[in-house]
Amino acid sequence: MRAFTYERASSVEAAAKTVASNPEAMFIAGGTNLLDLMKLEIEAPAHLVDVNGLGLDKIEITPGGGLRIGALVTNTDLAAHEVVRRDYGLLSRAIVAGASGQLRNKATTAGNLLQRTRCPYFYDTNQPCNKRQPGTGCSAIGGFSRPLAVVGVSDACIASHPSDMAIAMRAFDATVETVKADGSRRSIPIADFHRLPGDTPHIDTVLERGEFITAVLLPPPIGGKQIYRKVRDRASYAFALVSVGAVIQPDGTGRVAIGGVAPKPWRVEAAEAELPNGASAATDVILADARPTEQNSFKVELVERTLGAVLAEARG
Repeated sequence: MRAFTYERASSVEAAAKTVASNPEAMFIAGGTNLLDLMKLEIEAPAHLVDVNGLGLDKIEITPGGGLRIGALVTNTDLAAHEVVRRDYGLLSRAIVAGASGQLRNKATTAGNLLQRTRCPYFYDTNQPCNKRQPGTGCSAIGGFSRPLAVVGVSDACIASHPSDMAIAMRAFDATVETVKADGSRRSIPIADFHRLPGDTPHIDTVLERGEFITAVLLPPPIGGKQIYRKVRDRASYAFALVSVGAVIQPDGTGRVAIGGVAPKPWRVEAAEAELPNGASAATDVILADARPTEQNSFKVELVERTLGAVLAEARG
């Protein structure tokens, strides 16, 4: 790990201004992903801005009946919150299906959305990786690609997004609230928050330099049977090969977001009209533009089978 300077932010606006004005500065909260990246010198910030003291660790019911989740709410507190467990059970189940309890105690809501891919070539600094070092190439294309994306990919990158929590947020149509360096604020629909790789795979989100997440807003509860099913190579503490986050209503309609298959949480609203017709019909639409490799082509069938299991569970 390289040497760096450190400061504790006095306000959200001050933190945003500091990072915006210094290209070698980064925010740090729980640090469960950033510190690993720093140790491997994938990230090498010269200055860290600690945002833990900014009071963004509250979960509040909004006037419209939704939920406002502070950026610094830990995964543990979010999953255990009474309202989340009662009205947004999919979110609680997705979080618990993620990392170990120790990591959930430190990981934050904003940090979870911002975590980088777990593509093995991204973490191996001896291998070319366009996401880590733009223009060097993608070692996964033609290399080991079993855990990687099959849809939303490009000729520059086939890395998948690792978050479990983000799958539930996408199913609920969450909104990400931010503050820019100039003090202006904006609300970004979760559908638009993460970027597909295109020819700039090193840019993961639509955030501007120094833009700081303050909260995630959930709309009012939508009811339904809420299920999170995660398929992985080992029973616990592993990233998804395929995951399905679903909210299924009594008439068979619902919402479905898929994890482990794309560079962002993958939801195709047009596919949800096919849910009453079964998993196969819905999967055909969800993965209509899939470009699997020889090693990960099994994910196409695995999505259908996993979604089928979720629909069967929803029917009781």
